[in-house]
Amino acid sequence: MERVPAEPRRIALPLSDAVVETLHAGDELLLTGVMYVGRDAAHKRLTEALGRGERLPVELAGQAVYYMGPTPARPGLPIGAAGPTSSYRMDAYTPALLAEGLKATIGKGPRSPEVREALRRFKAVYLGAVGGAGALISRRIREVAVVAYEDLGAEALRRIVVEDFPATVID
Repeated sequence: MERVPAEPRRIALPLSDAVVETLHAGDELLLTGVMYVGRDAAHKRLTEALGRGERLPVELAGQAVYYMGPTPARPGLPIGAAGPTSSYRMDAYTPALLAEGLKATIGKGPRSPEVREALRRFKAVYLGAVGGAGALISRRIREVAVVAYEDLGAEALRRIVVEDFPATVID
């Protein structure tokens, strides 16, 4: 008998432990709310700040971070193409951010055993976004604002507002 795929589950951000505990590998999600965008340079600065005992520029509890390489917006749009980048580049920094309450990371590709263990320990999830679909994903982003590390350019920490952002639970 052929399996009929379930409808994607609509999830409001930020995430709670209770919601995370209901998610399983393969679940298709549509995320709505605020998430953050950061890549390796921003992650490095965040973890360095933690190491110095400094307060982070954003509250991570319950939040999702999308590993995205944004492109400049065309007139009238909040962002250009918004496809995922390889998640392994953030693996050295991810456990420390999960310990601060980060509940989801979104990217593409495999994660290290250390990150996978930290996801379980801190009740968080790794979500996959479709590589090569940056133009389509950008249609789900309603607002974009740089919130920290503006000097990093494309790697600055951004706050985005999404509506029905498609993602799949990986781990």
